This record gives sequence, structure tokens and C-alpha cells, in this order.
Amino acid sequence: MSNHPDYLQKILTAAVYDVAIESPLDRASILSKRLKNQILLKREDMQPVFSFKLRGAYNKMAKLKPELLARGVIAASAGNHAQGVALGAKQLGTTATIVMPVTTPQMKVNAVAARGAEVILWGDTYDDAYAYACHLGEERGLTFIHPFDDPDVIAGQGTIGMEILRQYQQPIHAIFVAIGGGGLISGIAAYVKRLYPETKIIGVEPVDADAMSRSLAAGERVKLDRVGLFADGVAVKEVGVETFRLCQQYVDEVMLVDTDDICAAIKDVFEDTRSILEPAGALAIAAAKAYIEREGIRDKTLVAVACGANMNFDRLRFVAERAEVGERREAILAVTIPEERGSFRRFCTCLGTHNLTEFNYRMANTTEAHIFVGVQVQDRADTASIVAKLVAEGFKTLDLTDDEMTKLHLRHLVGGRSPVAQDELLYRFEFPERTGALTKFLNSMNPDWNISLFHYRNHGADYGRILIGIEVPPTDMTAWYEFLDRTPYRYWDERTNPAYQLFLS
Repeated sequence: MSNHPDYLQKILTAAVYDVAIESPLDRASILSKRLKNQILLKREDMQPVFSFKLRGAYNKMAKLKPELLARGVIAASAGNHAQGVALGAKQLGTTATIVMPVTTPQMKVNAVAARGAEVILWGDTYDDAYAYACHLGEERGLTFIHPFDDPDVIAGQGTIGMEILRQYQQPIHAIFVAIGGGGLISGIAAYVKRLYPETKIIGVEPVDADAMSRSLAAGERVKLDRVGLFADGVAVKEVGVETFRLCQQYVDEVMLVDTDDICAAIKDVFEDTRSILEPAGALAIAAAKAYIEREGIRDKTLVAVACGANMNFDRLRFVAERAEVGERREAILAVTIPEERGSFRRFCTCLGTHNLTEFNYRMANTTEAHIFVGVQVQDRADTASIVAKLVAEGFKTLDLTDDEMTKLHLRHLVGGRSPVAQDELLYRFEFPERTGALTKFLNSMNPDWNISLFHYRNHGADYGRILIGIEVPPTDMTAWYEFLDRTPYRYWDERTNPAYQLFLS
């Protein structure tokens, strides 16, 4: 006889509706028509805390012994679980202490504090906050409310699966669910697979926070060295023991999506609902789109769990920029044209009726000029067609649509080649966005090295990203590589990047 919990029973008896609503299962009409499949959105973004997390948190607290509940609870969270714990504690008449990473969007910090919880900021990631919360909980005698690796939490999240099957009583091809630590997908999968094993359960992770995907491939839990922070709601280095077991048993596959895909999905949901999901909340929609394209399916019903909408306003500009690229609606091209009469007209003719999103022209020398252009396109094939026309006209053309340096930095830079820069190196660096991070980065460098180019953009709670040109004499190259070896930041050597060669070197 198995010692594992009976999740069907635990989900059916979960205490969630004192604080949670039965969220709607809405048809995304515009997206469904475009993708030629029925896309249903499970609107967990409409919960009182704008996320599904209050279900599991409240279920866990409601089942605590009275004496434990009276002492108070503690949790670690990037935001959504924190709000669920804070709301649940208030409902149950106890106190809550929440440890949050310092990179958590201020909006989420304020929302937790507004519900009466004590907020402590600690560490750059969830895992840092988790370790400190465990220590503090033991010190203060508080009960730790785990965000995902707890049967009662998993059961609380599993009520979403129960609602989906009750709300749509016809065959469902697949249900797409975001994965951080795995509590949400474990609960949904444990319920759905017991009743409808033919329905696919597909997990979704960002490419830079893929702990579950790697763990399932390895057959054991894998701990990541670092995680991306754009989708901060799923930025977990290691999945849970119980959630990993359940995912091994019930999850059909885990898909990975990148930042551009996530931003495009946020835009898709906005166009259908006028609601703005947070990055983690849009993962399932991004994967559903990719799955349809990969499998070539039509007229199927797919459910995507829109699991959160705690978006901080500062990110919207970044999301809007990257959504067009993620939807394959913008191509970024570098085109070299001869400096001769009529060449510019021929270039424009190749673009036809396509709208331009931006245009930068720079004379390179007396014989040629470089053009940096953003073009609205229908899809990848449209981009390929434009490139083919330009090449046929004799214009050297580079498709930079997928080049990170171009998307993050080059299109926002003013300038061009520097006639005075000597021995210039070009590198990209990134670091967790927090107060003083940029100054700390600059202070880590040798003050004798002259900065010849510098571009920095703030992406809200995402990583800070820098493109830097720095003059390092050949005699100092050993010292430069020593600096790279000891820096804690991720970096990329961009000296061979074709965009740099054309526009900056």
C-alpha cells in the first residue's frame, strides 16, 4: 500500500473558498481564431491577490493545529505566495512574516505589507530568501508555509484542475501550466490524470529557469547555479521533492519559452481580455502557441492557466518592445548599401509596403553606408522574403532579429564608430537589479581602463544589463582576463558580433 497522499481526496476536501473564488474559464476568441484551435484561459489572475497562490497557502494554514496557528506563520516568496499567506493569516486571525528577495517588484512588497504581514527583504533570489526564512522560523517558533513542496499546498492548487474539469465537460487536448517549484502543476496533474489520463499535462518554464525540465531529463532533482529574474514568479533553482515525484508520474512534457515569447503572450492576453499578466502568468499561453505550431494541430481545445497578474508598471515598456519580436511581427535588419545615386530608392523599394518601426542611417565611408532598420512583418517567412529581395538587389543584409546585443542595446544607442577609441574590447554584462548594483559593478573594474562606450537599461525587477566598450592595452590583457575570472556577473564577449562590426567598431 502506498504511503503517498491520496490527492484526489485531499483536493476534493481542500479548504480554499473562504478566500479564493472559482476563477472563470474564458475563451480567448482572438487568439483562438488566429491559432485555429480553441484556447481557454483559466483566469487565476482574477483572484483577490491576482494569483493562484492563495489557494495552497490558505489550505495549509487552515489545516494547522490551533496551537501552531496561534504562534504565527512564516514564508519565503517572490511575491504571489507572500500575498496568499498574508491574506490567509489575516482571515484566520494569526500573524505572518514574509521573507522576500530584494529584487522583488516594489508593488508586490507593498501589497504584502498592506495585508498586515511583516516583510523582510533578504537575498537576490527566492532560494536566498527561503534559507533565511527557515532559519528565522526556527528562531521565532513560527510554522513555515512552503510555497510548493507540501501536500496541503499542492492540494490547494489542485482545486484549479477540479474547476477546469467541472467548467468544461468535453475533451481537452492539453492543459498548459507554469512551473516554478512545481506545486501548481503537481496539484492540477494529480487531479486531472486520475479522471482523464488522456488529457496531456504540459509544464512550462523559462529557458533561464528550467529546473524541472533538467530534473526530469536527469531522473533526479537538479539544482541550477542561477535563474533568470524576468519571470520572477517561477525563478526557483530547485524544485520540490514531492512536486518532482508527482511530475515524474503525471506530466507529459515540459516546454521552454524565452523572454520574447513571454512578452508576446502577455500582449496576446491583453488583446483578448484587456488584462495584463505578469511574465510568469503568461508562460502557459506562450507554450500553447509554440505547441500548436510544433504539432500542427487544428480544432483542438487547449487550456492555459493564466496564473498571475502582479505586473510592475516599469516593465511594460520592455514587454511592449519585445512582444513584437516574440510574435515574429518585427524584423531587425542591418543593410549595407553603396554610396551611389539611386541605391537608397532601391532599398526602399525592396521593403515594399511594410511599415518601419525604426530607421538609422550611418555613412561608413565614401563607397558605402550602413542602415539599421526595424520592419513590421507577418512572420518569419515574411522576414526571409525581405532579406532575399535585399540580397537580390546586391545589398549585404544581416538578420539581427534574434541577436541579444542588438535587441537590448544597439537599437537604443546614439553614435557610431569612434575614431579615437584604441584597443577597444566590447562586452555585455548582467547582474541582479537592485539599489547600488551599477555602482558596485563599476567599482569592481580597474580605474586605469578607459570606458569608450557604455549603455545601460533598467528593466524593472529583471537583470540589469550593460554593454560596455573599454580600452585595454595589449599589455593589460592578462589583468583583464583575471578580472573576468573573479567577477560574479555573467558576461559575453561581443567583439565578433556582426552588429558591432557594422555600426560601432
